[in-house]
Amino acid sequence: MGLFDIKNEIFEDKSVLRETYVPDELPGREEEMYDYRFALEDIKTGDEPNNILVYGETGVGKTVATRRILGALSDAVEDQDDVSFEHVWVNCKDKTSYQATVDTVNELLDFEDRIKGTGHSRSDVLNMLWREIDALDATHVMIVLDEVDSLGTDDSLLYQIPRAKANGHVDTMVGVIGISNNFTFRENISARASSTLKEDEIHFSTYDAPQLQEILSQRAELAFKDGVLDEGLIEYMAAIVAQDTGSARDAIEILRLAGRLARKHQDATVTEEHVREASEQLERVIVEKELYSLPTQYHVLLQSIALLQERGKLPARRKTVYNVYEQVCENIQITPKAQRTIHDKLSQLALKGFLSITEKNKGESGGKYWEYDLEINPETVNEVLDDVDRLSNVREETTLSQFS
Repeated sequence: MGLFDIKNEIFEDKSVLRETYVPDELPGREEEMYDYRFALEDIKTGDEPNNILVYGETGVGKTVATRRILGALSDAVEDQDDVSFEHVWVNCKDKTSYQATVDTVNELLDFEDRIKGTGHSRSDVLNMLWREIDALDATHVMIVLDEVDSLGTDDSLLYQIPRAKANGHVDTMVGVIGISNNFTFRENISARASSTLKEDEIHFSTYDAPQLQEILSQRAELAFKDGVLDEGLIEYMAAIVAQDTGSARDAIEILRLAGRLARKHQDATVTEEHVREASEQLERVIVEKELYSLPTQYHVLLQSIALLQERGKLPARRKTVYNVYEQVCENIQITPKAQRTIHDKLSQLALKGFLSITEKNKGESGGKYWEYDLEINPETVNEVLDDVDRLSNVREETTLSQFS
């Protein structure tokens, strides 16, 4: 028997559990798909496209619904002589409007012709974009800006694209689909961008347990061999994910990981124990990803709290946390922020689930104060922070006496 001659008694088709898979039907999203079709139907009749903003938490179907509706629209106009449709997909995560414009241009160019992210003026990049849009030779183009809230107040691209035809930059009718996890995104864009968009808004709520059960059943039927999922497993998974995040992405990933664990252990069926282990794995990955993405000041603050935890000093009052934070700032040679700013950042870390805040009351003489504690695995925090260049040696270089 060869080293890789391993029987696969679990999976039939793992690809349907991947994030890139687009199902024919989207359970629990019938109303949102109707709203999407209504917002885009003007393209099919040859009219100017509407601009659309799509809101919802991570994993609630925004991306897959957008891919599904754009594919359906392409199919619907394929045989029309008077309408031709194309779309461009750009992820705006951690980008400025300028960088997102460069990425949009590059999506339209052959690989060998792609431009660098620096060295071009904003107007030159926009002119390249208009040229490449018209080169598509389509009557209608929709530009999808995924994670559009990352652009922040730098919303010039949102202003420019919907006005491209009216301003004579292109002959093509162009619209925008902005996808955002931030429900307050529209409040943060400029008045000119907001008035230019005049968008339709589509809100995706989190999934409930019956909806997740339907989604998981749909994927499991295609992904797994008959009889390998324990009875009631889908219902169990749907219930725990609905209580936690309501995210179909999380539920499907837990299902995939649970199947892999069963196969790794050469078990005949996928059980609740596999699901629990898979859920812990996913939670760790999500936490690590979120920790890595935090700005420097949050990393320094978390390092301060991790040091207190390591020395048995948690829960700790805000003043204690701030004193340690100042010491870490001194060790890595950065300027500490004001106490009020750090208080706000502690609150943000609590909202993300990284910290707990407990209000304490010493009575009439002592007044109120707050204590902070770490809510996530300290090992995970330390592993991530050890990878941050400025903080890699802080734990070794900080002595206990500094916190006495």
